[in-house]
Amino acid sequence: MAALLPAAGLRATLSSGATYSISFVDIKGDKLSTADGHVTILVLTTAADWEKARTAGDRVPDYCLGNPNYRMITVIHFTGRHRVIGRKIATMVIRHRANQEANRLQARYDAMKISRDAHADMFVVTDFDGTVSLQLGEPSGAMDFCVFVFGRTGELLAQWRGVPSAKQLAEVLKS
Repeated sequence: MAALLPAAGLRATLSSGATYSISFVDIKGDKLSTADGHVTILVLTTAADWEKARTAGDRVPDYCLGNPNYRMITVIHFTGRHRVIGRKIATMVIRHRANQEANRLQARYDAMKISRDAHADMFVVTDFDGTVSLQLGEPSGAMDFCVFVFGRTGELLAQWRGVPSAKQLAEVLKS
């Protein structure tokens, strides 16, 4: 994985306009990167903040849905007691939740007459060892819910600690 890494133990915020090529594999085995030609909305969350991730997804503008130029990736960072349950069990639970969310997204697709399978547009990454979180400036002991928007070549367009409003998200995605 190629990325700019903050010094261990320091809380770092990524710099808007800087390029970050962060690569990972989702729970379906898809290889993803923040610099692979998509505008990427990346949500960094813990299992406890699943509802915030859902809210962020609900705020993605309609013109991004089913559009291959845009993609949302949810990275679930496992902390403390959640690491103990085991990767297999945690991944099973995450796959189940991702399937439920894909079904919700499919209803939105159907209402907009988007003829794509929403399951194919659902990207979830598990971060058991803190590797992805660290690359995003979040040391494992101090994990905050964050939303990042990366341009097609990995340039950081915006970031929020918390769920951005639909208007904030749309303004960044239009630029």
